[in-house]
Amino acid sequence: MATGSKHHESRRMTPRQMEVLTFIRDFRVRVGYSPTLQEIADQLGITKVTVFEHVGALVDKGLLRHLPHKARSLEITPRAQFPDSRPTCLPLVGRIAAGLPVEAIENPEFLDLEALFANRGNTFVLRVDGDSMIDDGIRPGDYVVVERRNVARNGQTVVALVDGEEATLKKYYKVRRRVKLVAANKAYPPIQPDRVEIQGVVVGLIRQY
Repeated sequence: MATGSKHHESRRMTPRQMEVLTFIRDFRVRVGYSPTLQEIADQLGITKVTVFEHVGALVDKGLLRHLPHKARSLEITPRAQFPDSRPTCLPLVGRIAAGLPVEAIENPEFLDLEALFANRGNTFVLRVDGDSMIDDGIRPGDYVVVERRNVARNGQTVVALVDGEEATLKKYYKVRRRVKLVAANKAYPPIQPDRVEIQGVVVGLIRQY
């Protein structure tokens, strides 16, 4: 167990080492062979000596191999793992305004859904049943990501237990000592219960089409 942990630690990369390894991977995919140390240095804005040190560290960690005295021989080993290659990572290619095309982006960023909605022991998901929050874009069948809290700020969307009986999804407002739970749908009047227990605050929304 301790040995496995030590091997895992030995493969951990610094952010700069990850940049070097990712650039080598992307360069090989794009042109079919590996970059030179100088090309890596030019891309990352660092010196060739610094690149040499990072490449050496990656070789020592078993994440990179190269043939000595041969140009463009850097190869990534199967041990290397990239955050943007996980199935929960989706390419974030830019922003789009309604009605306008998005520009093609050569090197997209990645949106890591796992990190975005990381479960730190206080996050849970509820499936929405009903249309009381539809004007806030929360539709029946959507999933709301909720961070478990027992307090909320005015205007936040919360999961609240009303009078110890029924849980509901509403906007939270407190004026003086009185709590009001407000729907995002004019068909539903505000609720002013005698007792409200905040169970969590909505921090995200998931929808499938």
